[in-house]
Amino acid sequence: MKNWFTLFILLFTLTFSQAQDAPTKVIGVVINAADDNTLESVNIVNLTQVIGTTTNEKGEFELTAKVSDTLHFSYLGFKSIKVKVTNDWLKYGSSNIALTELALALEEVVVTQFKLTGFLEVDIKNVPKNNNYRYAISGLPSTGYEAGNSSPSAVTKVLGAIFNPADFLYRMFGRQPNEMRKLKKMKQDDEIRSLLATRFDREMLMALLQVNKVDLDEIVSQCNYSKEFINSANDLQVLDAISECYEEYKVLSRSRSGKF
Repeated sequence: MKNWFTLFILLFTLTFSQAQDAPTKVIGVVINAADDNTLESVNIVNLTQVIGTTTNEKGEFELTAKVSDTLHFSYLGFKSIKVKVTNDWLKYGSSNIALTELALALEEVVVTQFKLTGFLEVDIKNVPKNNNYRYAISGLPSTGYEAGNSSPSAVTKVLGAIFNPADFLYRMFGRQPNEMRKLKKMKQDDEIRSLLATRFDREMLMALLQVNKVDLDEIVSQCNYSKEFINSANDLQVLDAISECYEEYKVLSRSRSGKF
C-alpha cells in the first residue's frame, strides 16, 4: 500500500511539473496609454523562447509563452517595455498592455544634392562609392570580412581580430554564451526575421542578446564590418553578420582547444 501511495505521489508531481513547464498561449491587446486606442503592428518578442509576433488591426496578439517568460513590446514612437508572463495572465486570459508615447526630437538632417547632368556616364561618377573590401579565410564557411580598404594593413587587421584569443570578441562571446546561442533561434524564426528586416534601431537585438548599443556596435566592428555597414544595415543584416562571426568564433575556439 505504501509503495502504491509513493508511486501516486511521484506521478502526480511529475504531471504537475510538466504542466507547469508546458508552453501555452498568452493573448492580449496593446493600447495607447494616453487614449486607450489600440495599436496595430506592435512588435512583440518572447525573449526567453526567442519567438515573435505583431498585433493585428485591432491591436490583438497571441504568442506562445509560459510562466516567467519575458515579452518585449516595441512600437515606433513609443517607449518599449518588458512584461513578465504570470500565472494570472495565463489563467484569466486576455490582458491589456499599455505603451507610452515618446516625444521625439529629430536631429537636423543634411541632404547632399547631386548635380546630375542626365548623362549616365557622367552622373555615375558623382555617386559615392563604398570602398570597403571583403576578405575570405580558406576553410571557414564565410562570405568574407569587410575590412574598410584594400591596403595590406586591412588584411592584417582582419586576421588579427579573428585569431587573437584576448580580443573583444573572445571576451564578449565567451562571457555571454547563452545569449549568443539565441542567434540560431532568431535566424530560424521567420516572424523575428521579418520584424528585424524593417528595423534600424538595434533595440530588439539589444534586448535579445542582452548587450547595450555600444557593445553591439563594437561586436559588428570587431567582426570587421565597416562603419558604412554599421550605419546603413537593417537589424536583420546586423543579426546575420553577428551570427556568421559567432559561428566562426566557435570554430576557431575549438581549434585552439583541440576539440575537433
